[in-house]
Amino acid sequence: MFDHISAAAVSAIAELLEAAKLHRGDILVVGCSSSEMVGEHIGHGSSLDAARAAFDAIYPVLCEAGVYLAAQCCEHLNRALIIEREAAEHYGYEIVSVRPQPKAGGSFATTAYERFHDPVAVEHIRAAAGLDIGGTLIGMHLRDVAVPVRLSMDHIGEAHILCARTRPKYIGGSRACYPEE
Repeated sequence: MFDHISAAAVSAIAELLEAAKLHRGDILVVGCSSSEMVGEHIGHGSSLDAARAAFDAIYPVLCEAGVYLAAQCCEHLNRALIIEREAAEHYGYEIVSVRPQPKAGGSFATTAYERFHDPVAVEHIRAAAGLDIGGTLIGMHLRDVAVPVRLSMDHIGEAHILCARTRPKYIGGSRACYPEE
């Protein structure tokens, strides 16, 4: 089962990177219910093994692309995010003090905290794209104009996935011209 989760996570993140056209230094947020990936209801079957399988598939792909990963915690930590200190400092995000655990923060965020070089928690970001695994509600962490991205798959493990990229706001009126995306 965990090999299947890893394979699906690699495919999903690769497709999302292609569709979102991210730049080096951009942030991609992942909200991940390990419970949903293993067929349980969100918050009721946390699996470090499933979270590790997804994280260990996603993180190297993002590192290779030069894109920062932000791992969203669950509602018990007010959906705070675990990111590398370098990203927090680069974007000027205020660092808060908390360490996620599987039952308070979630298994994916816990795994990020364990695997990142210098992890910190922040409360708010404005990510350029996102992957929601299992209905974790990542929208609050995306830039203002989120555009749904449909992938060739719609599950990682047993969890439904939803993806989004963002684009700059269109401003101006009928005379305004906008660059091609």
